[in-house]
Amino acid sequence: MKLLVTGGAGFIGSAVVRQAIRDGHSVVNLDALTYAACLENVASVADAPGYVFEQADIRDRAALDRIFAAHDPDAVMHLAAESHVDRSIDGPGDFVETNITGTYNMLEAARANWTRRGKPADFRFHHISTDEVFGSLPADPAVKFTETTPYDPRSPYSASKAASDHLVRAWHETYGLPVVLTNCSNNYGPYHFPEKLIPVIILNALAGKPLPIYGDGSNIRDWLYVEDHADALLLVVQKGQVGRSYNIGGENERTNLELVKTLCAILDRQRPKAAGSYADQITFVTDRPGHDARYAIDPARIRAELGWRPSVTVEEGLARTVAWYLDNEAWWRPLQARHGVGQRLGVKA
Repeated sequence: MKLLVTGGAGFIGSAVVRQAIRDGHSVVNLDALTYAACLENVASVADAPGYVFEQADIRDRAALDRIFAAHDPDAVMHLAAESHVDRSIDGPGDFVETNITGTYNMLEAARANWTRRGKPADFRFHHISTDEVFGSLPADPAVKFTETTPYDPRSPYSASKAASDHLVRAWHETYGLPVVLTNCSNNYGPYHFPEKLIPVIILNALAGKPLPIYGDGSNIRDWLYVEDHADALLLVVQKGQVGRSYNIGGENERTNLELVKTLCAILDRQRPKAAGSYADQITFVTDRPGHDARYAIDPARIRAELGWRPSVTVEEGLARTVAWYLDNEAWWRPLQARHGVGQRLGVKA
């Protein structure tokens, strides 16, 4: 299968690209190389047969038409997006332009190419989204997000992703474009850009800096190892039912405080401090505006229909992640100099 992967130099997109090449697919990696992208993420497959990189912005329709015509993909895996909630609070315009208008451009470019090819039934437009579109859950562990949970986004980021989800469904219902959608829980793992919670904690700990936790640390997230997510995404694009959405979760709910304490314990084992524990660096900071209390996914549909389950617990995945960051300072050190990295964002509201 020839896959057009947007955002393939980003965190999740690069995991998809690496796994797709390992699985024997051809990949066209389309990425604008904005601040959070890094071609080092796909360096291990850059010379592989069937891999092509195209630098383009999904807001540029002419570039998209050229790329579709040149490569004629069998499926699109659309991951390109602005994704950092704190940045969306400070600058929502970029999220509207990329996540909404960019998705519209991708849909129209894909539809034009699909139509030109005679509307093949086996074409797929796979839109990759987030569980944040569903809003916030109560503390009751029996209540989880399902594919029928009403949308209730609370941040500019989640609102922009909700809008893009609705566009994809509308292009299926109105124009017949063969689509599948997925909504995932919080990802973590190798190549995670160092402005997100887990890499921030690891790198601040190593630097002897405070480990910032919003509010009282009681916010709950379901954590999904990025390589497990890539496996699920490639399964859905090949075997998912057209017009259907699938929730992908790690089945690993933890409060932010529990997560950080687990990271500290792993660091204590893998790179002990001269004295004390990394947990001594934990610091509570003012919560961000609109911070959802809890996310949790019910992955029953993807398990029942496609047979997918996560392969690692959060403790196993975090241990692998810490080890990767300890071994790959040459990757993360230059990224810390990029705009906004290491700064508290999302406090202008």
